Amino acid sequence: MKKLTLRNIMLTLALGFFANGAIAASNTLLDQTHAAKGVKCASCHGKAETREPVTMMKCVKCHNTEKLAKKTKDVKPTNPHDNRHFGTETDCANCHKVHEKSENYCGSCHLRFDFVVP
Repeated sequence: MKKLTLRNIMLTLALGFFANGAIAASNTLLDQTHAAKGVKCASCHGKAETREPVTMMKCVKCHNTEKLAKKTKDVKPTNPHDNRHFGTETDCANCHKVHEKSENYCGSCHLRFDFVVP
């Protein structure tokens, strides 16, 4: 068992403080981000009475996957937008949840891929 030293206790408290700050800062959902930029619900969901689910094809009308892959090329340990499984065509919804908290899809298998997902 590790010895509890003042140094270890201080490191634990500091990491906990910064992690809580990062979590609190990422509470904005993507629907709120889109709305703040003037994107209406119908732009993605259609104007029908029953809203259509949003497919990746809707996402890529505004978000070019190849440009996004270039933008994130230096993310370590690997580029989440250009990967060995799907290339630049990973389904956006695997990670980016519009009406709920987004998640790191890669992290379910690759524990060291601790990407922060907006």
